[in-house]
Amino acid sequence: MNVFSKLATVAALTAAVATGSMQPTEGCTRVTFVGDSAIVITGRTLDWKTPIPTNLYVFPRGQKRASYDSENSIKWTSKYGTVCSVGYDVGVTEGMNEEGLVVNLLYLPGTFYAEADDPRPYMSTSLWAAYVLDNFATTSEAVEQLRKDVFQINAPAMPGGEATTLHMAISDATGNSAIVEYIDGKLQILEGHEYQVLTNAPPYDQQKAISDYWKTVGGLNMLPGTNRSQDRFTRASFYVTMIPKNSSHATAMAGVFGIIGNCAVPTGISIPGQPEISTTQWRSVADQRERTYYFRMTSSPGTVWTNLREFDLYPGAPIMKLDIANARKILIGNAIKDYKPTKGFTPMYRMTPELAKQLSE
Repeated sequence: MNVFSKLATVAALTAAVATGSMQPTEGCTRVTFVGDSAIVITGRTLDWKTPIPTNLYVFPRGQKRASYDSENSIKWTSKYGTVCSVGYDVGVTEGMNEEGLVVNLLYLPGTFYAEADDPRPYMSTSLWAAYVLDNFATTSEAVEQLRKDVFQINAPAMPGGEATTLHMAISDATGNSAIVEYIDGKLQILEGHEYQVLTNAPPYDQQKAISDYWKTVGGLNMLPGTNRSQDRFTRASFYVTMIPKNSSHATAMAGVFGIIGNCAVPTGISIPGQPEISTTQWRSVADQRERTYYFRMTSSPGTVWTNLREFDLYPGAPIMKLDIANARKILIGNAIKDYKPTKGFTPMYRMTPELAKQLSE
């Protein structure tokens, strides 16, 4: 790591520890377009007040994982190969598997997962998205299992006292989506092709009510233009309906890139007390028909893409990493040649002084 990159990482670590945002919590906008010719495309922005160094990993099938570093956890072996974005090299923020299932985690302030005496096994927020991507090919499969509510999400209090509060969006290669939230300690799941958009606060049902009001105004007449979560939700909900269902693949891709660009928060914006209204750090677009994941840092002029069909995903194949946070050149285009074998990452179950030191090196 060069001097400037190291200083930036240390600064980001210090800020994250001070604010309690070391775990990859984030504000953002997620939108899924479903068109003809099996075209399904999911895009998202990641917005947060402090830098979240993010790298991409391609995991082959056969990964052995544990949801927490104690006996009170669940274990699994991954059924599907995946490409994942990993924040701080400690937690999966989102990803797509080889069946075209996409999972995105977004910040939801006020989330309450479970009571302190809940006996169910822990699921670390670092691996919650990976659990779904590893085990399920479709949204319905994931929802069927998640509805059993067999684990509790573990969102440890970070230094500074802020816990990791997230909700999840799932979409599959047919365009079927689900929104997964924990409200007042109770699991709530909405499933259907209509759940194309998700942002941050308030919870989904309230967001939908606000969006429905704007439908009566008419998006071609007026749309709310601020960076607030409710306004981004409304704009994305309107614009995704404006992409013709019979669009060509190229046109649909351009449409989704355009929507997430419209909902991105310009550099320099940060609202005290509202971390979800912050500069967009990166954007992604998952082409679920072609199994290709596009990623662009706001600070970079180039978009990189990862085509899962070009990678060895059989059990025993190496885990591959695209080191974006420490790149010494501009990454652009098909990134397969820039991926390098790696041992993977160690999930963060709790913040420790040792982990803080490791991340600052």
